[in-house]
Amino acid sequence: MGFVAEELNETERLNIQRNKVNSMALVYGKEASMWKGRENFLSVLHRYMEVHGTVYFEMQRPPEVPAFVKNHGLLPQQELQLLLRRAKLFIGMGFPYEGPAPLEAIANGCVFLQPKFSPSHSSLNHAFFRGKPTSRQYIGPPHVITVDFNNSQEFDRAVRQIMNTNDFCAPEAPFPPNSSLLAWNSNAASSASSSAPVVPPPPSWPPLSALRVLSSQGGQSCVEACRGAGLVCEPSFYRFINAKEAFSKLDLVCEGVEAERNHLFPAFSAENSECSLQTEPLLYSCSGAAPQYQRICPCRDFRQGQVALCRDCL
Repeated sequence: MGFVAEELNETERLNIQRNKVNSMALVYGKEASMWKGRENFLSVLHRYMEVHGTVYFEMQRPPEVPAFVKNHGLLPQQELQLLLRRAKLFIGMGFPYEGPAPLEAIANGCVFLQPKFSPSHSSLNHAFFRGKPTSRQYIGPPHVITVDFNNSQEFDRAVRQIMNTNDFCAPEAPFPPNSSLLAWNSNAASSASSSAPVVPPPPSWPPLSALRVLSSQGGQSCVEACRGAGLVCEPSFYRFINAKEAFSKLDLVCEGVEAERNHLFPAFSAENSECSLQTEPLLYSCSGAAPQYQRICPCRDFRQGQVALCRDCL
C-alpha cells in the first residue's frame, strides 16, 4: 500500500531530540557503487558534519567511499534506527530513487537532503518508474530539502541551514501514501478476500503461485535479473528460497554450503561452486551485486500499471 515507518510516542520523540548530534550526517547508500563520483559534495558536507555510512564490503575499503567516512557496515534494522536517532541529516545520493529509509529517517528526527534532477524523473521519461505508482504525495520542506548537488554554494547553504535550525529535528510521522492509491490497493485487497464461501488466507502474500525463482548473472542484482525476465523482485519470497534445494532446482551444484549475514545471499559462487545462505532475514535485499556471485532471486509477475499486485492477487 506504500512505505511505512514505526510510529513513536511522545516520550520517544523527546528522547530523540535530546540525543541528536547537530554535526552528524548519515549517507543513504549501502552499495559502494552508489558512492561513485560523489566525493565533491561529500567533501563539502564533511566541512560541517561528521559523515557516517553503512556500506557493505568484505575485505578492503572500497575506493568509492572517502576515507573521512565513518563506516558501520550493514546494520540490522534496530541498530540502523539507533544511528538515525543520533543523526541530524540523512542524505541521499540520487539512487535509490525512493524507499522506506528516508521516511524512517524523518520519523526519527532527521532532515532528508536529496539531489535535484533536471528534468525531473517520472514514468514518462525514466524506465525505473514505469508501472510504479509515482502519483503519490511526497514530503517537502522543512523535513525534506531538494537541492542541486552540482551547485556547491546551494549545497553549502542547505547544510548550514539544516545545522542551524533546531525545529527540523522534531520527529515527524511521515505522511500516508496518496489517498486514491491507498483506496485502490485497499479495495483490491478487499476484493481478494470477500468472495463466499470464506476460505483461509494463503500462507504468504503475495501468494506463492506468483513465485518464479531465477539466478542472476555474476555482477547482476536481483532487480535486474527479474526485470530482464519481465518480472519484479519480491523480497517477501526470500524466506521460501533461502535453502539448498533452491540451488539444485536451478541446476547449480553446491560443492559446499555456508551461511552468514550478507545482503547478497542466497547466492552461488561459480569460482568454487559454493552455495551461500542468509542467516539474517532483515538483510534480504533485491538490490546489490558482486562479480563473484550469481544471486538466487525471488521474482514474480505483476499486473500492468500496478506492480504492487501479482496477476493472481485479485
